[in-house]
Amino acid sequence: KKAGGGKTYGIDYSEDCVAVARKINRRLIKEGRVEILHGSVASLSFPNDSFDLVTAVETYYFWPDLIKNLREIRRVLKPGGFVILINEAYRHDKFEERNAKWARMGDFIYHLPEEFREFLGDAGYSSIQIDVLESKNWITAIGVKK
Repeated sequence: KKAGGGKTYGIDYSEDCVAVARKINRRLIKEGRVEILHGSVASLSFPNDSFDLVTAVETYYFWPDLIKNLREIRRVLKPGGFVILINEAYRHDKFEERNAKWARMGDFIYHLPEEFREFLGDAGYSSIQIDVLESKNWITAIGVKK
């Protein structure tokens, strides 16, 4: 309600997750304020320069090609738009045992905080900011489309 006339899109690779998200957001979908789509970060079905902000929460672990996928997000961002990645696991000695267990169970990859800066830079983002909450092993990586 505070965003005014904006519209929020949700995309998930899992058809089951799409179904759940549509159920949870039924009212907002009916109002035309939310749209939930089945899709992949590897090929976003939006025109260039469509969004002010793209967020990805707990998903990068499963992306097929991180730099290529960050470039695809960059394509759909408007100039000056932000990408924000929020994740509960990054490579850190204190959490290595837990993270390795998760990686084996879910077949995912996780990275060092410095690597996020490199990935975003290689994908063409500027004003890169990496924030970690070391006590919880959380990381937020932010980049701006030039």
